[in-house]
Amino acid sequence: MAELVPEYRMVGGGSYPASVNVEDLEWQTDSYKGVNPQVVDSLLERGHLELVVRAAREREDWFCASGAVRDLRAAGEFERAWEVVRPFAETGWPPAVAVGAAILLQRGLVEEALVLARPAGEGREPGEASKVYAEVLVRAGQVDAAIDVLVPHLRDERLLSFLVEMTEGRGRDGRVLDLVTSLAEEARHMHAEGRRGIPGRALALQATVLERSGRADEAIAVLGADVAARRSGEEIMRASYARLLARHGRMEELRQMATGDHEYAAVEPLVTALEETGRAEEAETLLRDHVAATDCPREYEALLMELLVRQGRLDDAVEAVRPTFEDRWNGLLQSTVVVLAEHGRHDQALCLLEERSAEFLEESAHWVPSTRWWLMGESGRSRDAIAEIEATPELEPEERDTTLAWLLAQDGRLDEAIGLLRSCSGGDPTRLATQLAGLLVRRDRPLEALAVIPGIAPGREAEMRRREKNRQRGTRSDTGDNGGRTDESGRPAGDDGGCADDPLF
Repeated sequence: MAELVPEYRMVGGGSYPASVNVEDLEWQTDSYKGVNPQVVDSLLERGHLELVVRAAREREDWFCASGAVRDLRAAGEFERAWEVVRPFAETGWPPAVAVGAAILLQRGLVEEALVLARPAGEGREPGEASKVYAEVLVRAGQVDAAIDVLVPHLRDERLLSFLVEMTEGRGRDGRVLDLVTSLAEEARHMHAEGRRGIPGRALALQATVLERSGRADEAIAVLGADVAARRSGEEIMRASYARLLARHGRMEELRQMATGDHEYAAVEPLVTALEETGRAEEAETLLRDHVAATDCPREYEALLMELLVRQGRLDDAVEAVRPTFEDRWNGLLQSTVVVLAEHGRHDQALCLLEERSAEFLEESAHWVPSTRWWLMGESGRSRDAIAEIEATPELEPEERDTTLAWLLAQDGRLDEAIGLLRSCSGGDPTRLATQLAGLLVRRDRPLEALAVIPGIAPGREAEMRRREKNRQRGTRSDTGDNGGRTDESGRPAGDDGGCADDPLF
């Protein structure tokens, strides 16, 4: 068989270290350290592909490697993409193996892709490695072999789900149904005997395979019996049954479920089905009735708000959830503020903050002002927000500086923002470095941007030292909001709800 790459040539010159450290790769992806994916994307959007390739090589940074590979593959440069990912893939780390094998398949090197993906012994993650290998086998047209690879791991419900997913449309529903049904029957026997640890996912997946095999009535009967017998306490099974009913127009059965013991699992699919069939008013009435009749109506209020927003009724959406705004823990104020901002209604969102009670403002003394400054920065009032911050001396230095830097950047004063962040000391180094790097990229200083971000191995060692120091002090290690996940400005990514103490910065 031919070598994976007959002649190894490094993109841009130089060579990779002898081996990439798998533990470093796992640490980077688990904690979002190294060069943040949004910084990588920003570099690539500005044409710095070769620099990102070089950073992947010199820093052994997976986010740089995966970003560069994505762009190279999009440009049809599969050989170069393979050269970038090869040292990561040859560690046997499943995410890199998956990318590397996909590139080899794109180059027509099927046997080489299979050699790369074939698990070597048990390894660190035998199930995940088998999943990657099975996926490569399917892409190579060897579906039965892929199923054989997964069979020893089907008690892992993630891999059982993957088996069902990867075989869809592959003409193997009979064999897959036999495998899933065997586990589903085992779950039913365990339930009958009162045993714990039931593999409940198999129950829903059996219905999935029956449905896609053209046996929808049987799927509804089987899964309905499981739900009625409470054979699994998993919400996912009840939700699967509700969606199955909705897909096949079983509206009356879905209504019965929505007014019975499993009401929440059924309400969302029922609302969606009503909306999709032009009965949005009926869906709204259903949700308002549930809100009025339930002691803990937050889930239904959230669904009602989402429905009204989809219908273009923003003001009605706000009024529907206004009674929740004083609840700091379960209220929908933050979600409402974000929705209004997404629709350009920053002033209305600011009014909602100003209307809060003195008690709420006291208990949310961090979240309210930080959200207020974010709204002001997003709506062209950065200078007013900066003036407010400068008149608020009690702010923690890190919060003050990072917020000011973001507002300065919003106001077009990038150099001032960069200078401010460079002067920061203490705080979460990952958050500061990511925010600073994002600004440096925007200022067309990409080399400096990468230089301010700690490398993977040094960063991991530094975090271990911080954690050990905190352990000795008896305190929890705080490595930053959202695991270091930030947007380009350095604000935590993914904040779209939750406690009112969660800042939008």
